Order: sequence, then structure tokens, then C-alpha cells
Amino acid sequence: MESCRQPYSGADMTTLPGYTGARISGCWALRSDGGGSGEDSLDRLLPTVSSAPRRKSTSLSKSEPPLLRTGTRTIYTAGRPPWYNEHGAQSKDAFVIGLCGGSASGKTTVANKIIEALDVPWVVLLSMDSFYKVLTAEEQVLAASNDYNFDHPGAFDFELLVATLRKLKQGKSVKIPVYDFTTHSRHKDWKNLYGASVIIFEGIMSFADKELLQLLDMKIFVDTDSDIRLVRRLRRDITERGRDIEGVLKQYNKFVKPAFEQYIEPTMRLADIVVPRGGGNMVAIDLIVQHVQSQLEERELSVRAVLASAPQTQPLPQTLSVLESTPQVRGLHTIIRNKETSRDEFIFYSKRLMRLLIEHALTFLPSKPSTVQTPQGQEYEGRSFSGKGITGVSILRAGETMEPALRAVCKDVRIGKILIQTNLDSGEPEVTNQGKHPAHTARWTYQFGRTQLHYLRLPKDISEDHVILMDSTVSTGAAAMMAVRVLLDHDVQEENILLVSLLMAELGVHSVAYAFPRVRIITTAVDESVDDLLHVIPGIGDFGDRYFGTDGTANWSDDDDEDTPSH
Repeated sequence: MESCRQPYSGADMTTLPGYTGARISGCWALRSDGGGSGEDSLDRLLPTVSSAPRRKSTSLSKSEPPLLRTGTRTIYTAGRPPWYNEHGAQSKDAFVIGLCGGSASGKTTVANKIIEALDVPWVVLLSMDSFYKVLTAEEQVLAASNDYNFDHPGAFDFELLVATLRKLKQGKSVKIPVYDFTTHSRHKDWKNLYGASVIIFEGIMSFADKELLQLLDMKIFVDTDSDIRLVRRLRRDITERGRDIEGVLKQYNKFVKPAFEQYIEPTMRLADIVVPRGGGNMVAIDLIVQHVQSQLEERELSVRAVLASAPQTQPLPQTLSVLESTPQVRGLHTIIRNKETSRDEFIFYSKRLMRLLIEHALTFLPSKPSTVQTPQGQEYEGRSFSGKGITGVSILRAGETMEPALRAVCKDVRIGKILIQTNLDSGEPEVTNQGKHPAHTARWTYQFGRTQLHYLRLPKDISEDHVILMDSTVSTGAAAMMAVRVLLDHDVQEENILLVSLLMAELGVHSVAYAFPRVRIITTAVDESVDDLLHVIPGIGDFGDRYFGTDGTANWSDDDDEDTPSH
């Protein structure tokens, strides 16, 4: 390995004392007397060899789909940062927990217990197993005969791992390699992960790299009896990875056990907390959770409150384009703003205004000169779209009402959907789902507070398209900013995003333009202010409730993209 990436080993560490409640690196290490429990005795847990088909096992199989279901909620474990400042950036780095321990020590179980006890919606669970190096042909032969050492620091791609974890900590999206343990190779398609409030990184060499250690805010060592770890490894490798008992034992005695003694066990002294017995030690897990929760409380930020309190003394930005206020446009606004307007008329005249708005938005798409032949045999010097594609993305639920207008003027346009709403506990906008299947589709359902959340769907290869982001109204701009962040996380270029809304407050215009100066903002009108409840003034009311005929409440918001969905 390179000189700058020297692993910690037994050669450069002193002999470790036995921990019996000793203080380690400023935190208490929780230990219990005695060794492993008889519950995991070798005779009882040794798996029987059967002729059943082998199950293909990959580095991401333990978290596919990336969900952790608890008794009261489902937590999405592929990340999404909930904290943004008025600049549209993550306000603080994520809190990164590093979990180290021997093979089959129960690191993933501890990670899941921590996630469940933390009870936060956005978590990244990153496994070091995804970062094994690509083997050469010679190494593949050794691996097939259980003669390749996967438990040596040199087996891991630390350069890629450090770069990936650093980006995640900054709230950026990353691509994660998928390692197949049956073929000892990486899959062609990598998976996407996103920044989050908490990142849990686990692996046998989590503490073996100095640059990696600098990224960890809390270091936890899972200490499990060696006999229990052996039993668990036998069960896992035989039933999940298609190995035979002789091969597993050969690899364990030749590589796994010596590597633990030389590279892994010595790093226990670097841990802030040592957890014996793995996921069964709830006292240790409670201690960890209390500390992490205190850190998260310090990082909380009320996005909408910050945006609403920001002074708006600057002129409207040049990236804003307001549809010309013709007598027709003002007449349409008069009808839909009138609280006495019936639902049928509200829908009819809103659709008319949407059509005018979408037509206006299309004028900002790139074009190039194009010459065609007319039926009379004459040349006509015109123009044609010069981009690769156009995708419309609606912010549910009210933004979905603009899709028919877009489809009416853009033949074969692709449509995506993002569901963003207000968290009833924090009052902040949240994206409901950030997973990407091959078609960039996520359909899992889970809850925050009393609100049911649904899915995100974005077309494949959206990164190369010009995106028309549609919403009915924008007040503070918090939800619109988060939607733009979602698109940026999917590699859409900022200058290729057009935010299109029927009505915006000056506050929302400034917020979006300041955070994303290359996003084009297009609307039919800009109202002057928002009130203390963040309603646009004079406003249009709750567009979603008026359009869909649902019951409004005293807590309606002019940011319809943050409204509780009704599907």
C-alpha cells in the first residue's frame, strides 16, 4: 500500500489491556464478564450442508431495498440531508459513526439497532464490503481455491472509500460499487447513495486507515467472542455465499484469524466505545444513541424560518421571467384568486393560465437554426430544439396539475414526480424517497408523524435532459430548493433546470435565485410578501385543496408542494 495509507497493525501498537469498564478515548467502554454465550454454541449453530440452490450474495444484499422497518416507522437508509441553509447547501456535515470489529461480530446488527433507536428519517448505511478491489486473473484463481486474503488491508480500495465517505459527509450523492462474493467481482451497475443526517460506516478495517479515521465522528468497536464469530461466519458463507465447510475453515485459519489479531483487534484502542456481545448489548447502544441525539440537536436548522427572516432588499433576479401581464392574464388571475370562484371555474381558468405559462417557459429552451423545405419546394429558415431531451418533473401534489399543459405542447415529453411535504414534527420540507432502481423509481411507503408518504420517480438518464420543474405556488422557496437539490443529486445540470410556478412570493424568488443562480425561474405573477404563517400575500389560497376539492384546514400552506398528499 502507498506510504500515505499505512494500516494500523500489531507491529506498531502496544499490547492491549483487558477492558473491564475502563475509559477509552473519552467514552466508557461497556464490558461484561465472561466469554461467549452458550446460545451460539458451535454444535447447535453449525449449518447443515444441503443441495439447495446457492443464493447470490452481494455487498448490498443486506440493505436491498434500503429500508429498516421498526415497530412504529420505516427508515430509509440510502440517505437524504434534511438540513439546508438559506444558500441551498447542507448546513453542517453529517454525523459519521464508524463501526469496526472482526468478521461476523455483529456490526450490521449493531448498526440497525442504532438506527432504530435514533428514530431519524434519513440515514446512510455504508458497508466496507462494497469496496473490495477488483481482482486480477491470478487473484481470481486464488480466491476460487480460498487462497486469497480478503482480510488484509491491501484487499480494500481505500482511495475510493475515503473519497466516497468524504462526499457523503458533505451531503453529496455518490455511486457505490456492488461486490459479488460468489464471483469475487464488481457488478457493472453501481448503486446510488445520498448524504444524510447520520452515516453509519461498518467494516472489518474501518479503523485501519488514518484518512478514514479523520472522517469518523464516533468510533465503535464491536467485540464478540471468537467462537461465536466463527460459527456465524460458517453459517453465512455456507448458506449465503455458496462455500463449503472445508473452504470456510481453511480461509478462517489461514487468513481471517491472523488478520484479526494483527490488524483488527489492535485498533480497539482507537474506539470511543467498545460494545461487547454486539446487538444484544442495549445498554451500550442506548449510550451511543444518547450521544448521537445530542449531536443532532445541535445541528437542527429551521430552514423556512431562516428564509422567511432573511432581508429581501435586492431587486428581483435576472433569472426570473414573469409572463407579461396582459388583460387576459390579469383576468385569469382575478378569477382564480377570487375566493368565491367555484371549483369548476377554478380548474378551467387555472388550466388556461398553466398553458400560457408552459408556452412561455418553452421559449427559454436552447434552440439552433434549422432549414426545412416547404410543400411549395421553398426553404424556410427556422429553429429547432438543440438539447438532448425534455423532462417534466412535478412536485406532488399540486405540481401534478401542470402536467397536462406540458404534455399538450411537448410531444412525447417524459414525466417524473417528486413528493415533498412538511414534516409535522419539525415543520420542515422533506423529500419522501431518494432510492433509484434501474428506472430511477422508488415505491416504498412509510410514515413521518401522522402523514403517509409515497414515491419518487424520475426517468432514466435524466441528467442529460433539460428539466421543467413544476409547482403551483412557491412562498419561502424551501420545498423548491429541496426539489432542485434532488435534481442536482441526479446529475442534472443547474443551468438546465427551469422552475415553473403559477404564483411566487418575492421571498421564494430570492431564496431560489440566491441558492441556485443558474436555475431559470418562470411564473405568471410575483406577490410581495408572506405572512407570519408563511402564506403568500395576497395569494391564491391552498391551490391543491381548491383544485382537487379536498377539505382545507386552518393550517393550509401556500407552498402546495409541502402539503399533505391526497392520492
